[in-house]
Amino acid sequence: MTDTDEIRPPSTLPAFLSLFTSTGTLICCALPALLVSLGAGAVMAGLIEAVPQLVWLGKHKALVFAIAGVLLAVSGAWQWHARSLPCPADKAQAAACARARQVSWIVWGLSVALYATGFFFAFLATAIFY
Repeated sequence: MTDTDEIRPPSTLPAFLSLFTSTGTLICCALPALLVSLGAGAVMAGLIEAVPQLVWLGKHKALVFAIAGVLLAVSGAWQWHARSLPCPADKAQAAACARARQVSWIVWGLSVALYATGFFFAFLATAIFY
């Protein structure tokens, strides 16, 4: 068996990328709603002054959510495919492979929860409460 034939454990990269995109949805929509509802409008104003890109994220929230949703779907499909791939025969490597798969699913689930929270505040809460 050559180095190119080596069985590699699934990467956790897709799960972590989906986590970062989901966090972007929270920053764009859920964080401002939370700060304003807690009466911290001045904090939000200071945050926007310090990081003016937040305004762009808020104005383009449909694009932010579309990109994050596509990346979450691709990441989930990638992990679903990788669930049945073989792990190495070595016990230590097999344990690391199983651990990486478990961590990937946990991170992906957290990403979906963050995305859902951001989606609620961006689209549903405004329709319900305003």
